[in-house]
Amino acid sequence: MTYHWSLVCSASDETHDASGLPTVSSLGEPWLVTYSKAPDPDVKARLASRAWDMWRYREWMPLDEDEEPVTLGEGCTPLLRVPSLERASGVETVWIKDEGQNPCGSFKSRGLSAAVTRAVRAGVRSFVIPTAGNAGVALAAYGRQAGTAVRVYAPRTTPLRILEQIELFGADLQLLDGHIGDCGKAAREFAASGGAFDVSTLREPYRIEGKKTMGIEIAEQLGWSLPDCIIYPTGGGTGLIGMWKAFKELRDAGWIAGPLPRLYSVQSDGCAPVVRAFDAGASVTEPWQNPETIAYGLRVPGPLGGKVMLRTLKECGGKALAVSDPELQAAAARIGAEEGIDMCPEGGAAVVALEKLAADGTIGPADSVVVFNTGAGWLYR
Repeated sequence: MTYHWSLVCSASDETHDASGLPTVSSLGEPWLVTYSKAPDPDVKARLASRAWDMWRYREWMPLDEDEEPVTLGEGCTPLLRVPSLERASGVETVWIKDEGQNPCGSFKSRGLSAAVTRAVRAGVRSFVIPTAGNAGVALAAYGRQAGTAVRVYAPRTTPLRILEQIELFGADLQLLDGHIGDCGKAAREFAASGGAFDVSTLREPYRIEGKKTMGIEIAEQLGWSLPDCIIYPTGGGTGLIGMWKAFKELRDAGWIAGPLPRLYSVQSDGCAPVVRAFDAGASVTEPWQNPETIAYGLRVPGPLGGKVMLRTLKECGGKALAVSDPELQAAAARIGAEEGIDMCPEGGAAVVALEKLAADGTIGPADSVVVFNTGAGWLYR
């Protein structure tokens, strides 16, 4: 079969064709999808007649012409102006991209829709994933939609409602003491035993392609222009990497013009490997010992994509910063009370980051800013 994409190692010039089920490169680094050509110019005009979900961008995605994706209607979440946050930060134009309105309550729906689509096409009938919470919910749902088996390894401390959702969708839920890194080890062992295909963050190349649609959406929602800044709560980093990839692809295809956004990665000060590495000028992250935060999606002590995230932040002129749990919790509650937006703790972290970056002059009053709320707050309560 001929595919319109192939794979390139994120850390070398090693390549791989799109056949089969590639995991990581020979260096143990993530693969990135590269396309043989950009979509035809008339595709942009045809978008207006398409369904309002992420697969409206199918020409930008790893999808065969005759293929239907495994979908629950994910993507195309609202971009909401936030007057109270504009006043509090002194920044004239602030939007919240509310990923909590995805089918499974978080941005994880995007990546798992794309990953399950490709894997099922390649013959997979059983999946495994480690999760801090939301990815497990999404894989359970998309695996059910595809008629496949799913095993989820989650920390025992994961919020109860998230665990209930995973079980509701029929997954085999395995609870472990420890954090997502411990769950990742168990998932890899299960996959190696032949039990299932591992769709851990960046251990297969297609979750990032689903996540990149957040960047394409922002461009379309803003009339094919881009904001000056994007603030993104960062655990595994697929969204950060994916959006930057999308912006460069759109620019190279002539769909957008002008400067690309500065990206700001925000983590909890209880688990901030990207921040520590960025501040030290390092090119790789080192595992964070004893990670602790109520923002479970940020409790990723050793992200596989750390090297790619750091390179992205430097390339875009952004930075990484950490906030405290009390700060992010208070910010999430405040936005809910003032704006009626159901913020997850990770979204609260992005709000705090905006206010800190505005206060120190990193983000100016005339900048336009998109703040990401990556999930629904009700899943944590």
